[in-house]
Amino acid sequence: MTNQYRTYNPDELKVMELQGLMQGAVAPRPICFASTVDLNGNVNLSPFSFFNMFSTKPPILIFSPARRGRDNTTKHTLENVLDVPEVCINVVTYNMVQQTSLSSTEYPRGTNEFIKAGLTEETSLTIKPPRVKESPVQFECVVNQVIPLGTEGGAGNLVICEVKLMHVNIDVLNAVGKIDQQKIDLVSRLGGDWYARAHGEALFEVPKPLTTLGIGVDALPIEIRTSTVLTGNDLGMLGNTENLPDASDIEVFKRMNKELQHIINTLTEDALLKAKHQLAHQYLERKEVESAWKILLS
Repeated sequence: MTNQYRTYNPDELKVMELQGLMQGAVAPRPICFASTVDLNGNVNLSPFSFFNMFSTKPPILIFSPARRGRDNTTKHTLENVLDVPEVCINVVTYNMVQQTSLSSTEYPRGTNEFIKAGLTEETSLTIKPPRVKESPVQFECVVNQVIPLGTEGGAGNLVICEVKLMHVNIDVLNAVGKIDQQKIDLVSRLGGDWYARAHGEALFEVPKPLTTLGIGVDALPIEIRTSTVLTGNDLGMLGNTENLPDASDIEVFKRMNKELQHIINTLTEDALLKAKHQLAHQYLERKEVESAWKILLS
């Protein structure tokens, strides 16, 4: 990737041009599959990718049904929550993503998208809007506040929702009662027609440095910090180390690792540094940080 940039001024772009750029860059975004009702009890179901969680105590979810960019009209979901301040927020999985997309069709007001999309209404326990039975996690929420962000087409409206009940299908729980990220198989929105599936090899773990104090990238030896082989992610993992291996551990590793022995015994000093970095990179790709350090310090 080059270091050349094209700079955009939002004021000089059409709404849909700006929206396309932002949605392509701010992604993947979780999907709020929102069920609401109007004053007459008519059900509406629609997905929104301007959505996330913002507080645990109180439990707050926020989504934003924006004003339409093409004609500045508002969406039925927004009109409903202003009249009946309740919403059921359902998560979206891979098995229901096509039905979820279908429900975003701009049907006439009063149309029940549950029926159009072939989804099943499940009665909520504390609010009027129904839950989506096919969704493995459903949040019954009251709407605390709606904050309009503007009056032009494309302006968002922050719907601040407080969770009153959370329903979790036991099929997506692991042995200790936590949500298994592989089992739940969530999907998210990107730019244009693109979605992402949080499943299989797309999932990976990065240990959070909450209880550790890594040495930091700035503390890495200069030949490591300026390596043309090691990536930014490699440096981040190395910098997240609290304590470096001691000399005796390095010597044991060096005697046991035939590949490291070979490059040390056969390469010149200049070639050896690059080869060690390449070998360390392979170990870092497997998250074997301590072994990578032993290679680099050999």
